[in-house]
Amino acid sequence: MKDKFAKLIDVKTIVTFAVITVFVYLAVTEKIPVDQVMIVVSIIITFFFAKSPTPDTTSTETKTTSTTDNK
Repeated sequence: MKDKFAKLIDVKTIVTFAVITVFVYLAVTEKIPVDQVMIVVSIIITFFFAKSPTPDTTSTETKTTSTTDNK
C-alpha cells in the first residue's frame, strides 16, 4: 500500500493533477469555455495513463520490418 502511495506522489503525478485542477477551476469560474477544458483535460489524462511506467519497455517492443518481393 505504501509503495502505491509513494508512486502516486511523484512530480509527474503532482503536475498532472495541478494542471487538471487549474483547468477545472477556470471552467467553473467561466474564464474559459468548458469544451476547451474537456479537450485539454482529456489530452493530459490520456498522456498520463498512456505513458509506459519504465523507460526500458521500448527496447522490448517488436519492430516490424517491411518485406518486399524482388521479382
